Amino acid sequence: MSLGGEKKNVVVIGGGVAGSLVAKSLQNEANVSLIDEKEYFEITWASLRSMVEYSFAKRSVITHSEYLPHAKIISSAAVDITDTDVLTKQGNRIWYDYLVVATGHTQNTASTKTEKINQYQAENEKIKAANSILIVGGGPTGVELAAEIVVDFPDKKVTLVHRGSRLLEFIGESASKKALNWLTSKKVEVILGQSVDVNSASDGVYRTSGGETVTADCHFVCIGTPFGSTWLKETILKDNLDSRGRLMVDSNLRIKGHSNIFAIGDITDIPELKQGYLAQEHAKVAAKNIMSLIKGVENNHKLAVYKPATKALALVSLGRKEGVAQFPCLSIAGRIPGMIKSGDLFVGKTRKGLGLQPDI
Repeated sequence: MSLGGEKKNVVVIGGGVAGSLVAKSLQNEANVSLIDEKEYFEITWASLRSMVEYSFAKRSVITHSEYLPHAKIISSAAVDITDTDVLTKQGNRIWYDYLVVATGHTQNTASTKTEKINQYQAENEKIKAANSILIVGGGPTGVELAAEIVVDFPDKKVTLVHRGSRLLEFIGESASKKALNWLTSKKVEVILGQSVDVNSASDGVYRTSGGETVTADCHFVCIGTPFGSTWLKETILKDNLDSRGRLMVDSNLRIKGHSNIFAIGDITDIPELKQGYLAQEHAKVAAKNIMSLIKGVENNHKLAVYKPATKALALVSLGRKEGVAQFPCLSIAGRIPGMIKSGDLFVGKTRKGLGLQPDI
């Protein structure tokens, strides 16, 4: 509560891993409004398991109302920000004392939990029906999807095409080599240094930029999506975007030049890997600082400081039991990193963090 007894208004834009946690942390202390195009939060690092086992999505896709009983949920896109309010696509103005921008990356996704689970069921059927599958993109999404498929469906022919010179370029060379060796040991054909235009395929034959042909019954495109910041170019934050479309923040995670507007998660310019667990750390720091400001802390030195994770831990699961991990000083593959992540993909832990039953 603020000193005057009236609760402050906190608006959070984006219900991903960072936005959902900050809304959950503040819902009892302020009038929290969450603006999100979809009615649910998804544990994104579990999404690839849901493609090979769609019932898994029942635990990893969580409607916002399940963990936000005391917040207002506005199912719409935000289209403008002024000094006092946020305008939604539906034409509503939501007033704020404190604002948190957590729009991550752009996503074309289902708007309801039921639609999302149905989408996973359709993808699962697509995988089951195919004898051969092409995956485009050798980042964590492409590698994890290929691994999930070959572990659950070892008879399927999987080809992975990646335009980079090695898989998992965001981690060290040793870890990326271990992932490549693991995939090839499971008979995945990996083509590096080439791209594929999936729209030019005819009769299940895809041509790569290097002139090779790949035959596949279906394909999945697993390449990065742009930051969800294009809309900000028309708002009061237009001058706070860097050349890559990320919001520039200070050490308290406030957008530079704005004492009551925060940005967290992938959309920030913090020099570190874009990892879900780091976005959750951003959310904790932002929530703590908003609470301090609500309580009347005026000294900036008393606000929590976010220290970028320069030596981030990276975990890529390889099917249900194995994985590859990059630690600050070494990388390992096999059962040990698999024990950390691959069994439950942190779904129970994340649900618990939102105050929900871990194993429903």
